[in-house]
Amino acid sequence: MKTSVALCTYNGEKYLREQLDSIFNQTVSVDEIVICDDKSSDGTQDIIEQYCSKFPNIIKFYSNDINLRSVKNFEKAISLCENEIIFLSDQDDIWHLEKVKHFVEYFENYPNIDVVASNGYCVDDNSKVHDKFAVWDIPQFLTERGVAFNYYKIICYVSNIATGASMAFRKSICNEILPFPIMKDFHHDEWIAILSSKRNAFVMLPEKYFYYRIHENQQVGGVFFDKTTKVKSDLFDYFNYDDGNISFVNLKKRIKKMIEAFKRNEKLSKLDTKYESFFKNNKTEIISIILVLKLTMKKKYPILTFCLNITDKILGKRQLKE
Repeated sequence: MKTSVALCTYNGEKYLREQLDSIFNQTVSVDEIVICDDKSSDGTQDIIEQYCSKFPNIIKFYSNDINLRSVKNFEKAISLCENEIIFLSDQDDIWHLEKVKHFVEYFENYPNIDVVASNGYCVDDNSKVHDKFAVWDIPQFLTERGVAFNYYKIICYVSNIATGASMAFRKSICNEILPFPIMKDFHHDEWIAILSSKRNAFVMLPEKYFYYRIHENQQVGGVFFDKTTKVKSDLFDYFNYDDGNISFVNLKKRIKKMIEAFKRNEKLSKLDTKYESFFKNNKTEIISIILVLKLTMKKKYPILTFCLNITDKILGKRQLKE
């Protein structure tokens, strides 16, 4: 299988060399790297030109005339990729040296899977690894406790657990995923994960195949958590979405999270896409689950629930309306 990398850059001079080196040092070489720079004003383009000189047959470099921003820049980069498997790459991460090898093997062994994501390490500005739980651990947490789960329902009913920086997919699905919709606080990785998991063609590998950098300038964060027993238990409770046998505090938080998911699906159902019915159905399912959770909360914690309902109405929290 031939591979392409869709790499988007914007003022990324600080970390770009380390990421590019990790891609070029793979045990199985990539065949193409498509780099789309979004009008960087630092030394990013100079660095890219240096790598173009070293690897003229692999890198294809495009400098945008206007600033497209992240989602549409990735859309452009993906559309320019030519090979069978397309890897997404941020400018500030680092790839495990056998990432390409293991991803390609997975695609070869599982022809029914179109999108593969993975777990990853947390690194800081200095590339030091920090021992953290990640949102990518959620499937493993559920599996460890014998909970059968559905990627599509987790992503649509609770929250996205797939990160573009960890993702690769078959070029054959481009007609399905492109163009990416534009919606505030909604990203291309979630869109790809939603559409592929709807067909049971998405998987998250528990192994860590990339180093995700945490720094003050990153666009998307909130993926890492302190590695404590309580945090692990709380994450399990949030994502085991239809089990009401949890504490009042976690029920409250889960209902809040699911109402956020309802509102997200409401917005997605109004976008001009061919998948409107998906999101309308999700809204119906989410409402049903929330109503059951609220009834469970009322039965288990009647006084606390009574007080919560009063304060929520006053403050406008946990309300099923936009």
